[in-house]
Amino acid sequence: PRIRPNLPPSAYVVLTRNRARKGLKSVPRISKRIVDSAEPGDKDYVIWDDELPGFGLRVFTSGKRSYVIQYRTRGRSRRYTIGLHGVWTPETARREAKVQLGRVAQGENPAEERELDRKALTMKQLCEQYVADMQAGLILGKGGRPKKASTVEVDTGRIRRHIIPLVGNRRVQDITKADMNNLMRDIIAGKTRVSVKTERLRGRAIVRGGPGTATRAMGLLGGIFTYAVQLGIVEHNPTHGLKKPKYKVRDRRLSEAEYRTLGEILARARKSDHYKIHTEILQLIALTGCRKTEIVELKWSEVDFEGSCLRLSDSKEGASVRPIGLPAIDFLEKRHAHRTGTYVFPGQGDDNAVGNFPQSWKKLFTESPLWDVTPHVLRHSFASIANDLGFTEITIAALIGHAKGSVTSKYVHTLDTTLVMAADTVSGYVQALLEGTKFQRNSYTFDRRSRQDAIDRMLSDARAAG
Repeated sequence: PRIRPNLPPSAYVVLTRNRARKGLKSVPRISKRIVDSAEPGDKDYVIWDDELPGFGLRVFTSGKRSYVIQYRTRGRSRRYTIGLHGVWTPETARREAKVQLGRVAQGENPAEERELDRKALTMKQLCEQYVADMQAGLILGKGGRPKKASTVEVDTGRIRRHIIPLVGNRRVQDITKADMNNLMRDIIAGKTRVSVKTERLRGRAIVRGGPGTATRAMGLLGGIFTYAVQLGIVEHNPTHGLKKPKYKVRDRRLSEAEYRTLGEILARARKSDHYKIHTEILQLIALTGCRKTEIVELKWSEVDFEGSCLRLSDSKEGASVRPIGLPAIDFLEKRHAHRTGTYVFPGQGDDNAVGNFPQSWKKLFTESPLWDVTPHVLRHSFASIANDLGFTEITIAALIGHAKGSVTSKYVHTLDTTLVMAADTVSGYVQALLEGTKFQRNSYTFDRRSRQDAIDRMLSDARAAG
């Protein structure tokens, strides 16, 4: 006989005793024949199994059927759906019901756990929340300062082009150290390689992957998981202890002969109206050792001619006072006589900084012996020249605005004369090289008599000066 759906859907009791009196429908054992014979009605209803109390078959008005268990925990009746008939058979559903009811007997709550799982944060949701807080200035970077707009843009790109495509659908709480290792390997292998159009005019981001990209992405993921730990989303950071590829150390520097070649290239390019302003930017980077962005976006209000320094309001290390040599001061004074607007190197249109600099310097060097020279190479070369001239590491760090030696105090009004002298020396040496000067260097002889003679000359000169 067919089973009729005249059953109240909310009715429930774990034990089978007196079910008929309470209006519940049950069968000795839910089998395939019982499932196939159950007809849909005006309301959903459940057929309970007498052999396994709490196990039932739910019949929907649509005709679909699913296996469920019903149990009581902490004074509340809870229903847990095992799955649809077809995916599950009566026997496989029965075995699963025994497992889940066993968990209930041990004090667990499968229905509540599933509900929490459904509400669990995915990696994509965590990343988007991190990006929103980063854009709001709530994520702190170096020195406890909010991340700069340029850093936010780069980090957002890494999140949306590498992290989300690979693990965006995974639950945050399920991510393991092994998952992080696999993600890193996928980025190294170039699985996220893509070329996409950006919001900028004619802008395009070419995403290649590789070891460097993987290392930076994993560093960013470490920060995202630290953020998740702080919010109580997870207890541990799965990126901790992960072996990452080492950064490729950029140790390219210009030789003195290459400096002279650079001077020739800049002199030729300066005759072109298109390249003139870009050659001047490269020259100032070479004379100061500043970062590319610090010079491209330099404002006249940040140039202190009297103090022989740049008072940068927002460098990579925050506010920074940067000593510059006399050749750089002379260069800036000539430009200052013809200044137009806020920026030392103004762009077209409104009062803004020059654009298109990266494309220009690449074109300048493409067909030259200096094809691999970048603004960072000029910065590194400036520091290397300073080292060659005998200046200490802390002095060099102050000259180029490195974190361990940067002069950052807003109360510094007059720089140490030692730093100005160092800037004059290095800048003057670089300027001479760009103009084609060839220096003769005397090698130091390590025999005792030569060393003593050198000491005697130094003392003699010092006494004469005194």
